[in-house]
Order: sequence, then structure tokens, then C-alpha cells
Amino acid sequence: MDARLRHERAAHDRPLTVLALAARDGAPADVEAFTRAAYADVRRFLTYLTDVQSAEDLTQETFVRVLRSLPRFAGKSSARAWLLSIARRVVVDRFRAAQTRPVVADLADWQAAVERCQPQDLPGSQDGVELAELLAQVPPERRRAFVLTQVLGLPYMEAAELLDCPVGTVRSRVARARHQLSASWLAAEQAA
Repeated sequence: MDARLRHERAAHDRPLTVLALAARDGAPADVEAFTRAAYADVRRFLTYLTDVQSAEDLTQETFVRVLRSLPRFAGKSSARAWLLSIARRVVVDRFRAAQTRPVVADLADWQAAVERCQPQDLPGSQDGVELAELLAQVPPERRRAFVLTQVLGLPYMEAAELLDCPVGTVRSRVARARHQLSASWLAAEQAA
């Protein structure tokens, strides 16, 4: 990312960081302003990491943790990177907890039951739905890097911090995800 884009990203993230620093003292209006400013990005990130149905619960859980940790937020990194790292840990914790619990399906046709429970007519364009389907085919580590940098607009350095890997690895994962998405998109277009 060139210096101009880094500067624009920092300018975009600065207001959220200022809100987070103001909310540290716990004034209800400041906490509400910070939460409102960050909520959509956190929910969108969690939707890409999991699914639409789980995202709302995970977003709530993320903000419970964020509000507990907010007094200790020092602003050394952007509030956006801090929030998304907490959200990522919430997802990891949820997956770990789910792995320890047995899953019992007491239904003859559980797949049909799951399909009936899927939300219908969600907002978004057909292209967004197709992109989500194509993204689901991308390996998770590449998908996370792609979503963080290309969908949420985080700088590669912040994405590397969130993913706990070198910047070069993030760049490689994003490039491979782009290549796979392009090839899949073209194949789908030719098939249609």
C-alpha cells in the first residue's frame, strides 16, 4: 500500500480511535457514539468470518468484551484494528467451545430443516451473494486476509497484526484469493 493510501486509511480510522479514547471513561453518550460508529464494521467482519445468523450474537459478544476492555485501550493502534482483533478472538473462542460440545440432530431430514431456517430475501445485490458464495470456496486463511484488506479496507500491516503473521504472508494470501476469485467468477460467467 502506498503512502497516500496509508494516510487516507489512517485519516479514516482516526475518528473511531478518538471516539474510543473518549469512551474509555464510561460516559454513556461517548460509549454509545463509539459503539454506533464501530458496530457495522464489526458485524460485517464477523459475517464474513462465520455466517449471517451467528454474526449478530458474535457482534454482541464482541462488544461485551470491548466495553470491558475499553478502559485499558491506549490508542497505540487504531481502534478499528483493536476491535477486529477482539472480534476474531470471539470467533476463535466460539469455534473452540463448539468443538467441545457434542452435536445431536434428532431429525430424520436435518438438512431440509436447516434449509427451512435459512433467512430468505436478505438485503444485498445478486453480485454480493455470488461473491459471498465464491468467497466461501477460498481457503479460510486467504479469505480472512482478503476480507480484512479488500472488503473492510484495513492496511496490510494492520491485517498482519490481526492475523498474527508477516505482512508478506498477507499480501500473498490476498493475491492468491484474488486469483482464485477471478478464475471462479469467470468460470461462473462462462457457465451462465
